[in-house]
Amino acid sequence: MTFLLPALFAVSGILCGLSRLERHAACIALWSVRSAPLLLLGILSSWLVTTPDPQAAFHGSLLSALMLILVVFMAWVLVQFSQHYMKGEQRVAQYYRWLMLTLAAVTLTLSSNHLLSFWIGWVGISLGLHFLLTFYPERPRAILAAHKKFILARVAELSLLVAFALLYWEHQTWYLLELMSDIDDALSWSEQIAACLIAVAALMKCAQLPVHGWLMQVVEAPTPISALLHAGIINLGGYLVLTFYPLLHLSHSATWLLLIVAGFTTLFSALIMTTRISVKVRLAWSTSAQMGLMLLECALGLYELAVLHLLTHSVYKAHAFLNSSSAVQEFITRRAAPDDTPTPIIWLSAFLFSAITVIFSALFWHYQGPMSPWLLMALALTILVAQGRSIPKPVPWPRLLMLTFGLSLLYGGLKTALGWLFHGHIASHTGIPLSAADLWVSGIFISLFVLAVCLRYYAHLAWVNRFSVILFAGLYMDEWFTKVTLKIWPVALPAYSKAKHHGVSLLFPNLSKGWKK
Repeated sequence: MTFLLPALFAVSGILCGLSRLERHAACIALWSVRSAPLLLLGILSSWLVTTPDPQAAFHGSLLSALMLILVVFMAWVLVQFSQHYMKGEQRVAQYYRWLMLTLAAVTLTLSSNHLLSFWIGWVGISLGLHFLLTFYPERPRAILAAHKKFILARVAELSLLVAFALLYWEHQTWYLLELMSDIDDALSWSEQIAACLIAVAALMKCAQLPVHGWLMQVVEAPTPISALLHAGIINLGGYLVLTFYPLLHLSHSATWLLLIVAGFTTLFSALIMTTRISVKVRLAWSTSAQMGLMLLECALGLYELAVLHLLTHSVYKAHAFLNSSSAVQEFITRRAAPDDTPTPIIWLSAFLFSAITVIFSALFWHYQGPMSPWLLMALALTILVAQGRSIPKPVPWPRLLMLTFGLSLLYGGLKTALGWLFHGHIASHTGIPLSAADLWVSGIFISLFVLAVCLRYYAHLAWVNRFSVILFAGLYMDEWFTKVTLKIWPVALPAYSKAKHHGVSLLFPNLSKGWKK
């Protein structure tokens, strides 16, 4: 019965592509997403009353169920939003076709228990997204970013295919549930390689450094597509790690690959975000940092926290992109109420205040595991309290006390609830407190706190100014892949748009070489 959900979206996409009228394509897509919740309800009900079969084509794991609910909800929101946003656009039928086919591939991946169908869905997601990202073929930057994404996607898919082949060679089964239950504590060399390849595929999918540039450059796509990418598709890298967590957490090489790459991405992407003016670009850098943080949580063994992060980030980022038009008003409001630089006394008081709150919350929820997530919570609350006490009309301490206690208790409560929900699944593999991984992540968070405070309140210092310039350039980490992409796949605009964009060659000399070809 589970195959009916991807089939529904796939049939809807085909019908949208065949439609010649905009309103017909929109109505077909709207009918599909309105029917999906009822179908999903039947699927979830069937999962509850049947025992999971390790050799079934589709599986009913709790993680898969939560992700399918999220995808159906996001599909309904995006199609509703697109009814007005895409009205009057040319080729809108093609837009709905590739949107629905992409959603069909996503649901196929999320519900597949067979490694080959999982991989086919994974490839289908990338191909469908490519056509959506090139919806405006007359925009050279959008085309270049789509080409970069296409090349990286093929590398990630090849890595994933080789990993699946190694796992089949080792366990003689293509079924995901059966394979994960057969993992032993001592991994063979083929399993070690497969774990590292899966980690590489997840890092590429999540736009981690140094292959991150495409994510910041695809913002010229329609806003619903940006919301789909940042709130849904890019999270599949985290879903991949969570799905193969029984294998990855036993591989020290794969774990430290995630810790190092995702750690640096979290640090620098969050800092680079503060130097951007464009709303969509800021959100794109934020997505890269958030994905890095989620992968850090996976590497630390905080399975339930990573699931919580995945779900909440999807909803938040979809709202942020679809509501990006109000960013100008929010910026004016912030400029009208600037804050002063907090004094050392305020910083010390804010840190002690936040630390006590976080310690109380950890003890209240009987937390056991890595301490770095709670350190991040304490540092975030420190900035919140310090800013609250540094505005022209400081927030009273009792109100700050209630706010910080409420946030820390809510954080611990949601994590505890997800841990209880996933009890008996994978949540038992909680990381060790004060381990090398925990100390590494704690160092990342402390560095992020110190540098963020310096960039905001001490920008007049010479070293901060020089560092800000380097951040504004994106650490110069994307230029190499841009050159590689232009050599592999030069950007060539359609004939009708060359005359319109004849002046672009002055701004993008490398692109003009591709046009001549």
